Amino acid sequence: MNIAVIGTGYVGLVAGTCFSESGHDVTCVDVEEAKVAALNRGVLPLYEPGLEELVRRNRDAGRLHFTTDLPLAVGRAAVVFIAVGTPMAESGSADLQYVLAAAEQVGRALRHYTVVVDKSTVPVGTADRVREVIARNTVHDFDVVSNPEFLKEGAALEDFLKPDRVVIGTGSERARRIMGELYAPFVRTENPILFMDTRSAELTKYAANAMLATRISFMNDMAALCERVGADADQVRKGVGADKRIGYAFLHPGIGYGGSCFPKDVRALMSTARDVGLKLDLLRAVEATNARQKKSLLTKALRHYGDLSRHTFAVWGLAFKPRTDDMREAPSVDLIEGLLDAGARVQCHDPVAGEAARRCFADRVSYASTCYDAAEGADGLFLVTEWSEFRHPDLCRLKSLMRRPVIFDGRNVFDPEQARGEGFTYFGVGRG
Repeated sequence: MNIAVIGTGYVGLVAGTCFSESGHDVTCVDVEEAKVAALNRGVLPLYEPGLEELVRRNRDAGRLHFTTDLPLAVGRAAVVFIAVGTPMAESGSADLQYVLAAAEQVGRALRHYTVVVDKSTVPVGTADRVREVIARNTVHDFDVVSNPEFLKEGAALEDFLKPDRVVIGTGSERARRIMGELYAPFVRTENPILFMDTRSAELTKYAANAMLATRISFMNDMAALCERVGADADQVRKGVGADKRIGYAFLHPGIGYGGSCFPKDVRALMSTARDVGLKLDLLRAVEATNARQKKSLLTKALRHYGDLSRHTFAVWGLAFKPRTDDMREAPSVDLIEGLLDAGARVQCHDPVAGEAARRCFADRVSYASTCYDAAEGADGLFLVTEWSEFRHPDLCRLKSLMRRPVIFDGRNVFDPEQARGEGFTYFGVGRG
């Protein structure tokens, strides 16, 4: 099957590559000539484990192509995925200008019946708007399908190739058959394709991310309470998660969620509710808890040191989560900005997010090539992102490098007793 994917960001590049891996002929389209040229050389615009190798293999096999020529790609495609960005507007709603612009171009480029798929995360009713735009610009038959993605950064290939479910919103039997054929290779382990109407599919994506964000904020509220009453949030988490109705996923206390999905999708869902006269008070609280939690380590540092000026701090981990270089709304940004505002000096290290950090902080912080280099001469260490290489450091070596042996563990990675036994002052999240 010939497939066109418009947009070579995270969603578009992963989807296009994985469809080509299953044998389809895929053309990915982007307006940025430099980006397309780089992709044709095998240089990716983002970091995702395993993706570079998969892109290279399918490009070399002639199944994966990159171009700026949208009419050519769309004109020969049986299925066109719209996977462009939906940045957050000032109101908190998703900005659909790129989706609707792509829809207009798709309409002009259609040459035969085509299934047009909204792959971008979009508000309820977007499929209807896309359908109207395309209809104004073509005489050919088409169907618009909502097919939200559920990819976790750092595990996107596994999520796409072995999904726990595929959600497809359509009222067309013809489109349903084509989409079922397209996804059949990925659901052979009995994980379902869930067919529904387009509006339900659109809302499912937002509801899923809002639920996960809610679990995180709930556990962080419990962690804050644990600190006040002398309980241990890790033990509480284990006791709560043992209930099969609840489970353990997304119940780890920490310094808040970030990334391109949870913050944006929670706000977009609240915006959708406001548009129909509904207040989602629970999600307002979720967002407020997350904002507080991002400041929690800085609050503890201010309480411990008093004045942070003329102090040097190491920050381990900059990306919002491990196995990605994405720093969008990362807790590290709030922490580092707070430290800099307080007059502190910051030495940071992240295994892959160094370039993203330079775009964010420029020369206001120093960048270390190793976690130990970042800790040298530091008055305190903040662990922000739980990369595997940070989980078992040589605490004796770490202590010898630091000016003051103080650890602020934002992910509860370290054993508090072990750290204190090595002479560190230790602060975790919700640990009494």
